[in-house]
Amino acid sequence: MGKIINVSGIVLSAMPIGEKDKRIVILTREFGKIAVFARGAKRQGSALLAAAHPFVFGTFSLIQGKSSYHLTQASVKNYFMELTRKQPGIYYGFYFLEFADYYGKEEIEGTEMLHLLYLSLKALLNPSLEDRLVRRIYELRMMTINGEYALDDKAMSPLAFYICQYIMGAPMKKLYTFTVTTQVLKELENLMNRHIKKVLDRKIKSLSILESFL
Repeated sequence: MGKIINVSGIVLSAMPIGEKDKRIVILTREFGKIAVFARGAKRQGSALLAAAHPFVFGTFSLIQGKSSYHLTQASVKNYFMELTRKQPGIYYGFYFLEFADYYGKEEIEGTEMLHLLYLSLKALLNPSLEDRLVRRIYELRMMTINGEYALDDKAMSPLAFYICQYIMGAPMKKLYTFTVTTQVLKELENLMNRHIKKVLDRKIKSLSILESFL
């Protein structure tokens, strides 16, 4: 048996394997995005049942095999249950998970992306913040972390340019501490829609669901 490894992360997706098992994808601080097999996670009474679901944040104990990781134990710190009861927040949440999955890379430390995802899911639960703004802040900062956004002051108003500069460089804990006017929000939406269409090489499935709901 291999050595047990403890990682911190958020479950991005979960897929059933056979009648009893699951394959989950976790964005981890230590190793970036990893696929993990959770044996028996579909069985009632399994110690892994509660942990093998999207949005679960915590510490996961893994054994590394020749070609995959296997989940042995999990200490859950947050299920984001409030988000699952919030509409359209739950659809934004699934979009955030899939967006992180798109940018997540294996065997590359993922502290920044994990921190951003966690704070962004928390921000969706903040009644004083508009989900539309949270989405654009999340997208822009995620693309900045991954080197896929460059400012162009000619393509936006001075105020929107300043807001983008702030989102790209502010300390992570300060990202969700402001609001914008409807006009600036619309400008941010148009800007990010154009850039995402240009940069991403595939469609984000959960975005179609979110947009149809809205």
